[in-house]
Amino acid sequence: MKPIALILLAAALAPAQQPRPKGLYAILQTSEGEIVARLFEKDTPITVRNFVALAQGKKAWRDPVTHAAVVRPLYDNTTFFRVTPGVMIQAGSPNGENTFNCGITIPDEFLPGLRFDVGGKLAMANTGQPDSGGCQFFITADVQPSWTGKYTIFGEVVGGREVVHKIAHAKVVGEKPVEPVKLIHVGIERSGPEPKSEH
Repeated sequence: MKPIALILLAAALAPAQQPRPKGLYAILQTSEGEIVARLFEKDTPITVRNFVALAQGKKAWRDPVTHAAVVRPLYDNTTFFRVTPGVMIQAGSPNGENTFNCGITIPDEFLPGLRFDVGGKLAMANTGQPDSGGCQFFITADVQPSWTGKYTIFGEVVGGREVVHKIAHAKVVGEKPVEPVKLIHVGIERSGPEPKSEH
């Protein structure tokens, strides 16, 4: 009985895990650990809805092999296929190519308050043309002020910055990692109640 009593006492004395502040979160399970990002669902609702639907397999996208529209989780079992060392890590391409076209485009959502002023910003990649984001996304590892107003920032890393840092310092050839880190699963979790609809 004594060991059980000690285990129970240790559990009682262990600091309780603090609940996350209310909001919507993306939980990125990678082969290097977990990255948690709070999604800016009020500020960039179109981008967040698109990302969540693709992560959960609730929105059609173009399969890179068959070119047919499929409805399944897009991000699961993919990789961080592009790394600019110390700058950013990019994912969201099932075939690991920057040129992958998922058959979706969404409008840009640029807000004055959303800037690349610290590392850990979650943003939608695009082709450089207006309203050309779709499914590929990136996370910054450092400040990138010149990118503000060019990419929609739709979230911010609140846990696992060390994982982002590790991926961002992987060995690369050009911007292609020698051994790409796997993005195993993107889960979506809400803390607290759903926000009230404004309609």
